[in-house]
Amino acid sequence: MTRADALARDVADPLAFARAQFRLPEGTIYLDGNSLGALPCASAPRLAHAITHEWGERLIGSWNDAGEGHGGWVDLPARVGASIARLIGAAADEVIVADSVSVNVFKLAAAALALRPGRRTIVTEAGDFPTDAYVLSGLARLAGATLRVEADPLAALDNDTALLWLTQTHYRTGAVRDLAATTAAAHAAGALTGWDLSHSAGALAVDLNRANADLATGCGYKFLNGGPGAPAFVFVARRHQGAAEQPLSGWFGHAAPFAFEQEFRPAPGIERMLAGTPGILGLRALEAGVATFEGVDMAAAEAKSRALGDFLLALVEQRCPEMTGACPRSARGAQVSLAHAHAYELTQALIARGVVGDFRPPDVLRLGLPALYTRFVDVWDAVDILADVLATEAWRDPRFAVRQAVT
Repeated sequence: MTRADALARDVADPLAFARAQFRLPEGTIYLDGNSLGALPCASAPRLAHAITHEWGERLIGSWNDAGEGHGGWVDLPARVGASIARLIGAAADEVIVADSVSVNVFKLAAAALALRPGRRTIVTEAGDFPTDAYVLSGLARLAGATLRVEADPLAALDNDTALLWLTQTHYRTGAVRDLAATTAAAHAAGALTGWDLSHSAGALAVDLNRANADLATGCGYKFLNGGPGAPAFVFVARRHQGAAEQPLSGWFGHAAPFAFEQEFRPAPGIERMLAGTPGILGLRALEAGVATFEGVDMAAAEAKSRALGDFLLALVEQRCPEMTGACPRSARGAQVSLAHAHAYELTQALIARGVVGDFRPPDVLRLGLPALYTRFVDVWDAVDILADVLATEAWRDPRFAVRQAVT
């Protein structure tokens, strides 16, 4: 495999057109879109318009009509949610943008407990993304429920399980769970399924409705390119919307927010998953991020990311035998995880050379491969630099051992 091979694959790439939608710094190989998506070219103009025209000129009137075909602010959570729905195999009225993943895990898990009266156990996987377990633990204490954190969560399902909560794509290893098979197992036990799609939405060809999934959430700042701290999305299958009651019953989740009624009446559909006033600038940025998927087939995007990962792993085996694969060969998300005893120092040394990945403890160098803007030549060049860092032991420079607040 040569660099010329990589360039030839880029020429033949049917998704090559999508890269032009992003502002990528010259001299940087960005392989961290699984933590923070690259900046879409349309984001800055979209935000500038929202600030100077929608807010600066139309002021509060933009809640009803922001002008110039941009629609009113009040409808943004549902409109952006409908755009995300296409990417995750959901109907437009089953997805809405709201809050953060952490807040949405709380809302959805509480709703699941209410949907399964008489059952008081939530099951999740040991070693999954920590915030989910933190939130579920806090909810369990408040609700008098039990949280079971298991190495084999499917084996832990019993007749007291109300909810099986899992991440579809594991944040550290990139391992992908089978949505349909896992959901069927949970339903056979009488439990609902809740999915964290933070490392799947915008990376994989997710199909929630074909899998008969019940509940899901995911962040907007990774593969959806919504910017740092972008709001998350919530999915509730249509069949549950009339009965799903979430505990954060804020005014935007009311059936008639501007009636200012004393008693809470939940909105009849997915809008009941809203709570407080939505952040409009974050929504406008996420809107621009999701728009980068126009004309993109998610099956093709998933296939490209897998091919990029296969290429990367083959190059690492050939040129970097010191690294060990820490991810599956198949059923892998849009990332590759490599293990090394000094993975943190390696990550920092690579960043200093213009190859941006990230570190996850205890020993994982994580390289993200978003299909929309990652090229095969980027992978070849990144491994070339990694091989040099290893061969020269450049990672031993003391400055690379200094732990940053964000890794």
